Amino acid sequence: MDLLEDYLAGVRAHGAVFCQSVAEPPWAVRYADPAPLALGAMLRGESWIVRDGTAPVQVGERGVVLVRGLRPFTVADRPGTEPQVVIDGEESCWTTVGASGAAGPELVVGPRTYGFSADGSDLFVTAEYPLRGDVSERLLRALPEVAVIPPDPEFAPLLDLLAVEIGRDEPGQQVILDRLLDLLLVRALRSWFARPDVEAPPGYRALADPRIGRALRLMHERPAHPWTVAALGTEVGMSRAVFARRFAELVGQPPLVYLTEWRMTVAADLLRKPGTTVAAVARRVGYADGFAFSNAFKRVRGMPPSELVRSAR
Repeated sequence: MDLLEDYLAGVRAHGAVFCQSVAEPPWAVRYADPAPLALGAMLRGESWIVRDGTAPVQVGERGVVLVRGLRPFTVADRPGTEPQVVIDGEESCWTTVGASGAAGPELVVGPRTYGFSADGSDLFVTAEYPLRGDVSERLLRALPEVAVIPPDPEFAPLLDLLAVEIGRDEPGQQVILDRLLDLLLVRALRSWFARPDVEAPPGYRALADPRIGRALRLMHERPAHPWTVAALGTEVGMSRAVFARRFAELVGQPPLVYLTEWRMTVAADLLRKPGTTVAAVARRVGYADGFAFSNAFKRVRGMPPSELVRSAR
C-alpha cells in the first residue's frame, strides 16, 4: 500500500444521494450536517459553493469539488440564492426550509434523484465520506476547506458514466454509483495534490521517486518491522548516508522520525477499537513492550496511550 491507499483504506461511498437540484435558476441546496469529507461533481450547469464563514467558490460545468470539515455549506446557482432544500445529514432525508421530515413526493424526480424537475438544467452529484481516525486525518489536514478541481479530460469517462447510471434503476445500481464516486474521489485527490501550489500530505510527492517511494511503501506496509536507516537504504539500493539525506530532502523529515509518527498514527486508530490493549497495539506497531511504546506515544502525541483508550470507551 502507499500513502493515499492507507489514508482511504475502508473509505467507501454508501447509499450516496444524487441530486438533480433544480429545473431552472434560482436554486440552492443546503448541507446542514455534512460529513468530514464531501465530494461533488457538476455534471450540468455551473454552481457556487458557499461555505459558512468563507468566500464563495465557483464550480464550472464538469468540475469536481471536495469540501472538508463539518461546517454547513450551500450549493447554489449564485451566492445570494436562499436555499429551497436542506439536507440534514440523514441518508436521503430532505426537508423544505421551515418544514421537517423526509422528502415529499414533489422532490423525488427519479431513481436516487431529488429536486424540482426531472429535466432540470443543472445536475449536481454529491457523496459524503465519514472519514474517522488519525490516519484519515492526515489526509484531511492537507486539504483546504473547499478544493475545486477544474474540468479535466481524464475525468470525462467517469462523469459520462455517472450521468448515464443516475437515471437507471436496476439490480445493484446503488453499488455501481457508489463505486464510480469512489473512483472519482481518488482521481480528484490525485489531481489536486499534483498541483505545484498545493501542499500535499507528508511524503506524498516523494512516492514519485523510485527509491524513496519504495521506502515509504515498505514503512506503510510493514510498520512493525524493526527498520533502521541502514536497512531501509539496503532495501532500496542506497547507502545509509545517501538514503537518509535524500529521504529528508523529499519528505521533509528524517526516515525514523517519519516512521515513528506513522506508527503512532496507526496506533492511535488501533487504540480506539473496542477491546484493545496497549500491549497488543505496541506489538502491532513494532514495540516489544508496552513501556517503550507508551513513552514514544506520549512523546509524539502528547498523552499516554491509556488515556486515549479510556476516552474511546
